Amino acid sequence: MTKNLQWKFLAIVAVAALSAFAIYPPEEQIRLGLDLEGGVHMVLRVQTDDALQLETETASEQLSEQLSLQGIELTSAVAVDPVTIQIEGVPPERDAEFRQMAEDQLSLSYERESGVSGSYTYRMRSPVESSLRDESVRQALQTIERRVNELGVAEPIVAPYSVGGDQILVQLPGVSDVARAKEIIRATALLELKIVEDGPAASQELLLQTRNGVLPPDMEVVTGASNMLTGGAPETVYYLVRRVAAVTGRDLRNARPTLDEFNQPAVSFSLNREGARKFGEVTSQNIGRSLAILLDGRVETAPTIEGRITDEGQISGSFTQQEVADLGLVLRSGALPASLTYLEERTIGPTLGADSVRAGVIASVSGLVVVAIFMLVYYRLSGINAIVAVGMNLLILMGFMAYLGAVLTLPGIAGLILTIGIGVDSNVLIFERIKEELRAEKGVKAAVSAGFDRVFLTILDTHIASLISAAFLFQFGSGPIRGFATTLAIGLVSNIFTSLFVSRTLFEVVLSRRRAATLSI
Repeated sequence: MTKNLQWKFLAIVAVAALSAFAIYPPEEQIRLGLDLEGGVHMVLRVQTDDALQLETETASEQLSEQLSLQGIELTSAVAVDPVTIQIEGVPPERDAEFRQMAEDQLSLSYERESGVSGSYTYRMRSPVESSLRDESVRQALQTIERRVNELGVAEPIVAPYSVGGDQILVQLPGVSDVARAKEIIRATALLELKIVEDGPAASQELLLQTRNGVLPPDMEVVTGASNMLTGGAPETVYYLVRRVAAVTGRDLRNARPTLDEFNQPAVSFSLNREGARKFGEVTSQNIGRSLAILLDGRVETAPTIEGRITDEGQISGSFTQQEVADLGLVLRSGALPASLTYLEERTIGPTLGADSVRAGVIASVSGLVVVAIFMLVYYRLSGINAIVAVGMNLLILMGFMAYLGAVLTLPGIAGLILTIGIGVDSNVLIFERIKEELRAEKGVKAAVSAGFDRVFLTILDTHIASLISAAFLFQFGSGPIRGFATTLAIGLVSNIFTSLFVSRTLFEVVLSRRRAATLSI
């Protein structure tokens, strides 16, 4: 064996060894998809009206605050539906001034419809409404993806489910605690920091009795849990807070589990630069008052502000270690822009996955055995060369998938079987070309060399075309299709190596050991 052949042979052995090392042990290195490992399949709908309602309510509250600062008092300014603001009681003498301020505040997103006796209706523009709905779905998709990734799920699928719609597909392979996963995905986790105007009180009536039972339009009543009033078990209490939050979860930089001053589980959070600025202003102006920390509209804690606070705070309460871990997770991932409803949920058991794996393995081995028998019968001893090349191809493919962390799905197993066919096809092209060269009365070594050289461009051309198809499948396909495309692409690349390099090297090694006048092919 020449030195050149030695290096080629060592290169093949090294690639085979690295591939085998990558997939050992298979049960740990080969990551399985939902259809093979079991898990959860869910289809969720984003309630985009919630996002529109929040936008409209915020716009109406901000307009009311600006008008109040200018001394223009309205009877009401409320969001009557997700896209409509109804203004009532504009003073006639301030009508022109109101219209100018409303134009400055609302004209970009809302169209004005004049009413009678100081009444106005502002309706959200259609392009703005459509944009907000699309944005809420995209934001929900990103938020869910961040939460699922922090759950530690291997290769989850989070993708739009209907083109241009409001549905999201979530697949979580290997998830056993389905209830916890659903709760984390679905939790809105809207964090708000608001100054307490009054409370806590045992009832809403007691809370508002100093205001003659009338709720100011710029304030709202929220609930919380406390045992301060009874000294016993926690019960619902009521707080009066401003509608517009001083700081929200959008200003959040990080959140992590910690312990409070009583050594109980809590969540510590930090704010970004803008949030720290706003938080510092609010706390410095309200020293001695209570600050309500709300999650999804419910007061979790309401500590007294003892000094100016800038970029850090803490959420304490009756939490367990698991609850603070989950709360930190959903806060870090950001608040959902709208609530979610479950349209479909399926739990795929690991038994079904094991059956799928078994069936796939049987199909792959059966295909390989049938191909091996055919190659040995039709191409005689040269068929051994093809069998080694195809086996090497499958080993490299699995090794690549393990290195890349790719997930093997049931369609991926179909890609494995297709790879066997592609490998055999490449070897058939090469062998038939060698037979043509032998019929032209060329020597064995010259025929083998010419066979590989003249088929090279053909194999390269067909593989590149197939790789382009696989790329399109991966780009535009869903999870199972992507699994098939991944396996196919890796199989195509490894097949170029095995059919053109490994197979040729094996021929050269055999022919270098003897001076052969004939070739068993």
